[in-house]
Amino acid sequence: MEFSHGLVVITIVHLLAAASPGPDFVMVSQQSLSNGRSSGILCSLGIACGLSVHIIYSALGLAAVIANSVSLLFIIKLLGGSYLVYLGIKGIRSKPKRLDHEETNGIVHCSPLKTIGKGFLCNVLNPKAPIYFVSLFTIVLSPDIPLHFIAIYGVWIMLLQFLWFSLVALLLSSSPVSRRFNTCGHYVDRVLGGAMIALGVKVITSHTT
Repeated sequence: MEFSHGLVVITIVHLLAAASPGPDFVMVSQQSLSNGRSSGILCSLGIACGLSVHIIYSALGLAAVIANSVSLLFIIKLLGGSYLVYLGIKGIRSKPKRLDHEETNGIVHCSPLKTIGKGFLCNVLNPKAPIYFVSLFTIVLSPDIPLHFIAIYGVWIMLLQFLWFSLVALLLSSSPVSRRFNTCGHYVDRVLGGAMIALGVKVITSHTT
């Protein structure tokens, strides 16, 4: 497959995958609604950085090994699902904010590095990623593809991921949305926390074939 054709295929497939509901989407939504625009964008950056891990091992040919190893996939599923459940429990325990002391628009309530780390771990511990990247790279890669083509594909995928979730963060932290959720942010945290727990349980109990 020609480089330009492969780039178009990757763009379409990955945008469709990124737009589908999943742990990354729930994480960015929770951070954006609860902590504002900056937190959502930092979380998006962490998610995009997490993709680098999947891209590197996929380029090295390890994704196929992981995808076909029952024990490795089980460990990844257990770690990823447990992390989502942990985040969900924290969301469910959310309490009403004291709005007289806090401004919710655009303020990061925890350190930037910690917020990036949340997004990074959420993406890295996704057990569906090895299978997804095996499928994606099987379409566009060939044994004789130059290494710099793989690098460009990888950086482009990370950029698409960051731009998409940054857009989600911007939309959810816009003034109309933030005003509407301003007085009931803890309820949103609890709902999204419940969604996180459900996703985590689904990840742990799902059968990957």
